[in-house]
Amino acid sequence: MLVPLTVLLPLAGCATGSPQHPATQPAISRQALDADRRLVPPDLTWTLADGARMPLRVWQPPPGATRAVVLALHGFNDSRDAWELSGPALAAHGIAVYAPDQRGFGQAPDRGRWPGSDRLVDDAAQMARLAAATHPGLPLYVMGESMGGAVALCLAARAGAPSLAGVILLAPAVWSSTRMSPLLTASLWAAATLTPDWRLTGREVALHVVASDNLAALYRLSYDPLTLTGSRTTALRGLVQLMTRAAASALGARGRVLMAYGAHDDLVPAGAMAATWARLPPQVRRAYYPHGYHLLMRDGGRDAVIADIVSWTRDPGRPLPSGADVAASAWSAGASWQTSVPVFLPSGLDNLAGGS
Repeated sequence: MLVPLTVLLPLAGCATGSPQHPATQPAISRQALDADRRLVPPDLTWTLADGARMPLRVWQPPPGATRAVVLALHGFNDSRDAWELSGPALAAHGIAVYAPDQRGFGQAPDRGRWPGSDRLVDDAAQMARLAAATHPGLPLYVMGESMGGAVALCLAARAGAPSLAGVILLAPAVWSSTRMSPLLTASLWAAATLTPDWRLTGREVALHVVASDNLAALYRLSYDPLTLTGSRTTALRGLVQLMTRAAASALGARGRVLMAYGAHDDLVPAGAMAATWARLPPQVRRAYYPHGYHLLMRDGGRDAVIADIVSWTRDPGRPLPSGADVAASAWSAGASWQTSVPVFLPSGLDNLAGGS
């Protein structure tokens, strides 16, 4: 049972040990590693309807320059620090970024325990309304990476969701359990039922995944004290349920949606993403980055992704500056993807730390 379960760990983004990386990356100094272990206090805390206190980091544009607001949702086992690189860049373009720890992660309540898909989506809806109330009259976007993208996609398909100018999905975690190996799903459900508090760290079996070509960002993710370094089996089961729900929500996504995916994403399988793209409504803008990895907003090529997001929020009908929308059409048309995914993820890739 152990081997099938550990297949989910890279997708879950468990930060374990020191990340491997392409040989072209420069070495990291001891001073830089010490900086990677820093704890950045929250800039703000929001209190939700049930009394839960959600810490946030906030990046604000210069006074008088704010033109849009983004609620940024991090990935599984990640935290508010996921947006350290992209937050300031977006703020420089007039976009205020509110990045909370989601429930069960970072310094939010119930750290390390799965809160449930409904709870995550409910929290996102409440926090979107709080962000909108902070900047009345400005367009509001929800942006999610991986697990956060799955939450945002579910929110976009929910009746009665907050009024949004758009939803930005960065490598959203979409993978239907019906397309997974029966051995994998059976092992996961058995483990979550019989040993709900069993924690997997990713060290149990050598699985190799590259989440980004940015070594410094991977080290920060790995050593950040807010990053969770293990996953309970119940949390992994909950993640699969959320991914399945997000994949099913694609057809019902409302309003303006930008969905981005990288050619080197080793965490969300290409077949799963292609199957989701095929179910999306026609108004969804797809973006494909030939040099992109899973952590698109932390990659070495993140400036192109950020520029596309800025352009799309200003004029959603305009072609993306990078040409990623053209690349997406070519990828979709030329790919004869199988929508089922094998039990084992590809081998020969880098061991990772982080951030689904």
